[in-house]
Amino acid sequence: MDYSLQNHASYIGRPISELPTPALILSKPILEQNIQTLLEDVKQLGIEFRPHVKTLKCIEVTRMMLGNGTHRRIVASTLAEIRGCLDLVKEGKLDECLYGLPVSSTALPQLQALTNTLKIILMIDSEQQIDLLESYASKSPSPVAPWPVFIKIDIGSQRAGIVTDSPSLPSLIQRIESSSAATVYGFYCHGGHSYACRTADSAAAVLHAEVEGVVDAAKVLLNGRSGRRVVVSVGSTPTAHVVRRLRGLPEGMELELHAGNYPTNDLQQVSTSLVEPSQQAMRVLADVCSVYPTRNEALVNAGTIALSKETGEFPGYAVVADRPQWSVVRMSQEHGILGWTESEQTRGLVGKIGSRACEGEMVRDAFRVGDKVLLYIQHACITAAMHYAYYVVDEGDIVRETWVPWKGW
Repeated sequence: MDYSLQNHASYIGRPISELPTPALILSKPILEQNIQTLLEDVKQLGIEFRPHVKTLKCIEVTRMMLGNGTHRRIVASTLAEIRGCLDLVKEGKLDECLYGLPVSSTALPQLQALTNTLKIILMIDSEQQIDLLESYASKSPSPVAPWPVFIKIDIGSQRAGIVTDSPSLPSLIQRIESSSAATVYGFYCHGGHSYACRTADSAAAVLHAEVEGVVDAAKVLLNGRSGRRVVVSVGSTPTAHVVRRLRGLPEGMELELHAGNYPTNDLQQVSTSLVEPSQQAMRVLADVCSVYPTRNEALVNAGTIALSKETGEFPGYAVVADRPQWSVVRMSQEHGILGWTESEQTRGLVGKIGSRACEGEMVRDAFRVGDKVLLYIQHACITAAMHYAYYVVDEGDIVRETWVPWKGW
């Protein structure tokens, strides 16, 4: 069993310098501020909000994202995430969940069982998935109610979905409308390519493209039909940061926003220029295990399975929080190598958060065996998935809580 699962609670009340490493650290004040900012934005706009639970995968932050029941719908990527949220149903704070992958034959029986507790919405982007639903219903020993489905629209990320000008879209809508196994709940898109945005204006352009895409798709369904109402769902963390720029929608459509990474943020989000370095709630604590003056590098005990191999605009796989010119430049499974990587991006971090390093610093002056370093990471979602317990700290980096995420698929 992972050591953190056996012992994490014993570190409550202790400084992070006493934690076993590598350890995932969450700043609760930053989490709360990031979450509250977006809750206020959607409140002012008067739109619905569907947080994605995939980043931290734990009930404590999901409850916060829902505004303690102000919003009552989520999107999840795994069955484990849905099961983990069932206590929120018992608390009266959650009503429905979108299973965020196009439905598969493996997941369908388990999703059907979950409908006894929670409204489940499916994601559809192919007529073959309707064949699957109809086949499942025909073989079921008891009646299966029609599944509410989101039709996934591709607005440029090319990961899943149908483009709005495809002849497959009206055909799929007609197929669903004529089926006894499904009914159209709404249209959903994810502007994943917004991670490449570097200004608020460019993120807003993606947001408007998202809205245009789902609205155009919804018009195919609503054309000539009065009294029909559908949900159009848009969002990603970068476009959520500029959601205040949204304007009205045509009649008959309910707009909701979805986002997942925004409570933690990470270096990829900082590189969009839409968040400040100080809005990063996640860090990884590691030990300096060796130093190599001849090559000006140091070894830490955080490698691929503590950090992931995600990259971004910032150099390397992670950046030392108080010495951002030092990055994890190479990794193996358990080891990371710190090297000097001054760049335009790290100079920007130095200007915003300061640095203990001086120009061209040598490793013998920066690190000693036995030191602990805090690392900002590239992509919070994947890094969090590597850890079995989170150490939740206050402003003084004292552990106040420990959270255990849901694992598995």
